[in-house]
Amino acid sequence: MIWEKLDKHRDLGLLIARIGFGFGFIYFHGWGKLTGGVDTWGGIGGAMGNLGITFLPVFWGFLQMLAETLFALFIAIGFLYRPACAILAFGMFVASLNHIVTGRGSPGHPLKYMFIAAGFMLIGPGKYSVDAWLAARKRGAG
Repeated sequence: MIWEKLDKHRDLGLLIARIGFGFGFIYFHGWGKLTGGVDTWGGIGGAMGNLGITFLPVFWGFLQMLAETLFALFIAIGFLYRPACAILAFGMFVASLNHIVTGRGSPGHPLKYMFIAAGFMLIGPGKYSVDAWLAARKRGAG
């Protein structure tokens, strides 16, 4: 049936999902953090206090900004894919925990992102990715 014919397009489907997830994350979540600067990063990094980590909030906020911009880009293009997914998933865990602890906002959105990033990490980037291209080059050179 049609479902069996679609099986040959799994990697294309994963590419579409990666691109939508990665660039959507940059546009809707990361860009404001990227352009917000040090004050924004300090506020975001303060969420690590929920895990007992109260030092260097600007540093932690900067890392979250990188997760939602640079690492989201890596997810979209499939480069350093699994580490990027793991870092973004952890950031979404911290964000959802912060929503729960403070009572501000809903933890639902970051929880969904956390599970999607964790699932992507387990699935891998697929054959239409920079990681797959680099692996193929390495096999050909070796």
